[in-house]
Amino acid sequence: MTLDEINNKLASKLGIPGVFTKTVLFDFEDDGKIHIDGTQDPVIFSHDEKDADVTLVTNLENFSKILSGELDPNFAFMTGKLKVRGSMGLALRLNALLES
Repeated sequence: MTLDEINNKLASKLGIPGVFTKTVLFDFEDDGKIHIDGTQDPVIFSHDEKDADVTLVTNLENFSKILSGELDPNFAFMTGKLKVRGSMGLALRLNALLES
């Protein structure tokens, strides 16, 4: 998946006001970033690196596999393919939203 395809997928899952009411930064390293501000109505998506309640760091390939269900996010975290900065509780809640 490309960065834009992932952005669209995230928008369909997290772009509804009230579903996710925090800020998250998806850091795909050299492939770009997606910042989601769920505190706003409408939810704001950008490719800027901004402060966030939780930051998830991985590459596009692994995140694509997470979104498609090929890679369990918990396994990705335990094997170092996914790094979490910030609230671990929020990351787990986000995991549940992305799996639905």
